[in-house]
Amino acid sequence: MTGKECIMGRRSIRKFQDRPISHEVLSDIVETASYAPSWKHTQIVRYIAVEGDLKHKIAAECTAVYPNNGVIMDGAATLIAVTIIKNRSGYERDGSFTTPRKDTWQMFDAGIASEAFCLAAYEQGIGSVILGIFDEAKAASLLDIPEDRELIALIPIGYPAEEPAAPRRKPVEELLSYK
Repeated sequence: MTGKECIMGRRSIRKFQDRPISHEVLSDIVETASYAPSWKHTQIVRYIAVEGDLKHKIAAECTAVYPNNGVIMDGAATLIAVTIIKNRSGYERDGSFTTPRKDTWQMFDAGIASEAFCLAAYEQGIGSVILGIFDEAKAASLLDIPEDRELIALIPIGYPAEEPAAPRRKPVEELLSYK
């Protein structure tokens, strides 16, 4: 599979087969995703694979604001919690900010790593969807996230039980300009 095929073929999957993902496959996905670029090679992203009762508890207790996300989580084989180590991306060694964007670079790094994770999963036949609507404080508490980290996103993953069509894309002429 070429990079272009991977990018153009991957869809957000919200329905999964009742089939577990081996820890070996998960390790391979994370190893591939670890090659995502990061601010000054800080590699701040950490993943937590959540299975079983804790996955169901997060689905039930952390999705009141958007209950369908709980349904998606419950149906997934595994829930990946994407976390970052705080106060590294966008910072100098003395703790000052490198750019006027201050600490917002950590979200850029988390986004790149999350997409790399989803593309690596897709190459393995694993579907995924990146979720941002959930009770972050409650989920972080249930996951026992350390103080030096922040929960950024939840990614339900599993073998797809659907093949959604690609949504319409904006034309290149609307996306690209030259000066």
